[in-house]
Amino acid sequence: MQTSGGDTIAGDLGSRGSFEAINQAKMPSALTLRDQLAAGEISSREVTEHYLRQSEKLSTLGAFVHLSEHALADAARADQNFMRGQIGKLHGLPTAFKDLNEIAGMPTSYGTAAMKHVTALRDHPMVSQLRAEGMIFTGKTQVPEFGLSSYSENLVAAPSRNPLNPTASSGGSSGGQAAAIAAGMIPFGPGSDGGGSVRIPAAACGLVGLKPALGRIPADVHDGYYDSLGAPKFTVSGPLARDAKDAALLLDAMVGGDRYLGLLSDASVDSLRGLRIGYSTHSPFESTYEISLSSAARQAFQTGLRILESRHHLSEAKLRYAQDYPETFLTIWTNGLQHLKLTDEQALGTLAKGFRRRAQLRSESTALTAAARIKQIAADFITQWSAYDVVATPAMAETPPPIGHYTQHDADTDYRLQCQYTPYTSMVNVAGCAAITVPVSHSADGMPMSIQLISPRGNEGELLILAHQLLSGA
Repeated sequence: MQTSGGDTIAGDLGSRGSFEAINQAKMPSALTLRDQLAAGEISSREVTEHYLRQSEKLSTLGAFVHLSEHALADAARADQNFMRGQIGKLHGLPTAFKDLNEIAGMPTSYGTAAMKHVTALRDHPMVSQLRAEGMIFTGKTQVPEFGLSSYSENLVAAPSRNPLNPTASSGGSSGGQAAAIAAGMIPFGPGSDGGGSVRIPAAACGLVGLKPALGRIPADVHDGYYDSLGAPKFTVSGPLARDAKDAALLLDAMVGGDRYLGLLSDASVDSLRGLRIGYSTHSPFESTYEISLSSAARQAFQTGLRILESRHHLSEAKLRYAQDYPETFLTIWTNGLQHLKLTDEQALGTLAKGFRRRAQLRSESTALTAAARIKQIAADFITQWSAYDVVATPAMAETPPPIGHYTQHDADTDYRLQCQYTPYTSMVNVAGCAAITVPVSHSADGMPMSIQLISPRGNEGELLILAHQLLSGA
């Protein structure tokens, strides 16, 4: 293989082999690439060039909204650092970031046409953390407007499409990330999850998606654990990957430690037995919306439970959720829209425009009451779930919807449809605990279907081991 300038990679870096030759598998794992890069068997520039080429080749999927002009130069510097013996935990591995996170030298759109797209002067804290670990950033991926939605469609760029069925959504808000990973444009990637935004696209694209507990990743709480109203923050960063080991590898880098990957040795995975797992299909949205499972979602849930019961103790969880959850959550979720500094309010999409107006009409007293109430609801979630080591729910209620499924409606209908597709995810963000979605089966038309596992004690390591067990038994 040659670089775009005509110099051979092997010539630049001695005896390193060809990326294409060494990796015969269509999509090598991130862990495999990490090991090959660390051993000097392949170069960062070679790997980065491969993934950039894949991203250009598959551009019609809409996963990327911006490809970096500096990625190859950054990779070449990483190779020079390798020669000096200066490498990070994820030396030379390419990834991307959602277009909600600032990367110095790249524009940030936040998925909206209502704001000027300014080139960032500094990195977002999560970007800084992974840059320090040696990662190379190939670009920015598609998101919904302001990260509000469970689909990655906006008025800025083409929608992010599901690589397994390009007529279907790749989910949101980390939809571009999930599409890029599933299609082989990046080996794995960080997402952010404020109501399911890692787990939803992971489930849509057949990936492992982990939402850590609030505070597990230091970059998430650099400005505190609560919002301006005093409500607990909903949004945390988390990994999307094709398997549990890759997710653990990225989580270690995001946290800044060496804990999670080591938990996934064969002996550790096999020794985790006898957990008390409560399962339930109840949703806190069912007091307001009709929540029903498609046959594919029900089959995936049953398949996941069947795999788990070979090692663990399962029982039905008798869960009852607060009747006022839907309205309370929506108030907290949308309240920040009223404070946005926009250059063209008319350029907002239907969902953001509708909920921004509602937030602007909301009294401060109503917002503060919701913030206090959400803490009580969160405490009740944790109390009920803590009767078990893990709580299992369906991941999504149905298969990924088609592109345009939501955007043809008014704001309220759009939101209802989202809640009916994702009725089990936002409650985990409210509670501040950890959860993971894991693919366990396929629908009749071949789309991946997942199960969700919730750890009320925020034990991400346990969830990763369970994910490995599920994938081994699926």
